Amino acid sequence: MRAKYTPNQPTGDLIDGTYAWLRLTISAALGIIGSIGFWGVVVILPTVQAEFGVDRGDASIPYTTTMIGFAVGNVLIGRYVDRLGIIIPIIAAALSMGVGFAAAAAVGNIWVFALLQGVFIGIGTAASFGPLIADVSHWFIKRRGVAVALCASGNYVGGAIWPLVVQAMMDAGGWRITYVVIGILVVVTMVPLALLLRRSPSICDDFPVETADPSPARKKIINLTQRQLVVLLSIAGIACCVAMSMPQVHIVAYCADLGYGAARGAEMLSLMLAGGAITRVISGFIADFIGGVRTLLIGSVLQGIALLFYLPFDGLTSLYVIALMFGLAQGGIVPSYAIIVREYMPAKVAAERVGILIMMTIIGMAFGGWSSGWMFDVTGSYQAAFIHGILWNLLNVGIMVFILFRSRPTEFVTR
Repeated sequence: MRAKYTPNQPTGDLIDGTYAWLRLTISAALGIIGSIGFWGVVVILPTVQAEFGVDRGDASIPYTTTMIGFAVGNVLIGRYVDRLGIIIPIIAAALSMGVGFAAAAAVGNIWVFALLQGVFIGIGTAASFGPLIADVSHWFIKRRGVAVALCASGNYVGGAIWPLVVQAMMDAGGWRITYVVIGILVVVTMVPLALLLRRSPSICDDFPVETADPSPARKKIINLTQRQLVVLLSIAGIACCVAMSMPQVHIVAYCADLGYGAARGAEMLSLMLAGGAITRVISGFIADFIGGVRTLLIGSVLQGIALLFYLPFDGLTSLYVIALMFGLAQGGIVPSYAIIVREYMPAKVAAERVGILIMMTIIGMAFGGWSSGWMFDVTGSYQAAFIHGILWNLLNVGIMVFILFRSRPTEFVTR
């Protein structure tokens, strides 16, 4: 089928060209800055717990509400991005985070603090992940996988930067001043960066009409309805992240229980995230050649294998090696869902559908983190939790194999 020309379509080197890469760079910067909503609350929680005089469970509530807000925000903001473009949602999110950080710095109650984290900071942070990834995907066809992976890496890069910065700021002025500074920083950096994304891609059917690549655009076809595909991908997103959550959420406690100390566990977590950041980019290159479903399937199989290694090995050196293996295995899984959406679904609903799937992965992380802790309480060991994660991982593999077999030969869209 032939796409129709529209007067405001992008031309020249915009799609897959110089402007597209500039836009990706700006989006990645927004992703790094916006991820402070995730990592800031993790660093300040011990101080907040001591100041508010609550136990560890209550002190963890702000992080939980942040994750809930992040999950909801990916869908909510994604829907507005599909209708309004990326600029207004990003600016609104930056202002929401600024208000949230400033207001949280003034409260004296853990529950009000948790509410502000969830409603203002959590939802605001979501704009810097799923919605940005979906927007970037509109500007690439030849290198869409790489672009999506690089944009998604902003969250991991932020995880390497922000904890150190926040801790240094807290040492200098306390957590309340730190939160005020962060609120100001988010607004004065994210708003100008958002304004640099003023151009909007003109999308006809599923692909922009004019691109820097003259070859036909590839549109993948599947013998499933859009609703069926979204449901399957949602279950797959929950399953892969239940498996993913066990090492990511509990590796520090696991090392402490084995007598190696929490510091060794923190080092393993950093190693895991570093490996994930590397694979996240590599997986983008792979997806450009073999597609999102196959890329996700490879990552899921490797993640399951890495989880298996946790069962027989618990030596210190072994755990460092397995942590790196696990990070390298799982890094490309979540971004692959965005690539699959752009391969199989209409571009006009991309941000909302990506948001739904990101929400499902967050639900999987939340459920997996809780269920692993519950299994430890019941059994006195993490062995059952590792097996639990492996079984969920098998479900993810099965769904992706099913989707792969229901896919039909690629159809081509002539521009």
